Amino acid sequence: MYSSSVIFRRLAPTDVPLLRKLNALFGDAFDDRETYGGEPPTDAYLEDLLTKEHVIVVAALTGDEVLGGLVAYELDKFEKMRREIYIYDLAVGVAHRRQHIATALIEHLRKIAVERGAWVIFVQADKGDAPAIALYEKLGIREEVLHFDIEG
Repeated sequence: MYSSSVIFRRLAPTDVPLLRKLNALFGDAFDDRETYGGEPPTDAYLEDLLTKEHVIVVAALTGDEVLGGLVAYELDKFEKMRREIYIYDLAVGVAHRRQHIATALIEHLRKIAVERGAWVIFVQADKGDAPAIALYEKLGIREEVLHFDIEG
């Protein structure tokens, strides 16, 4: 279990330094430092991003140390007056794994989802990513889908 000194909170526009730390953590966790650090956005871009209600960034923090976090996007639906939330990235630093931080991050997101009127949170996991699959199966219903990247 994580320490009682860990706090979970949604990042605000003043939290750009924490978002940069989270981005670096994603690069390390996904072994993809180029994508997450090769062309860093400006502070103004990140501040603007964090002002958007549909962009949800939640971090697990001890002081100014980022232990883990998630980035999610709220999607307004057209077929009914409702919303969904898509977890785009979620990671916990190696030294802090197996302490229920990822579960707590999703629980924090659930509270935001309720406040925002979202009816479901969904997430993708890569085949072979056993820890992620185990986490998501513990929290939700598994669906088998195909994912396609279509270049713009």
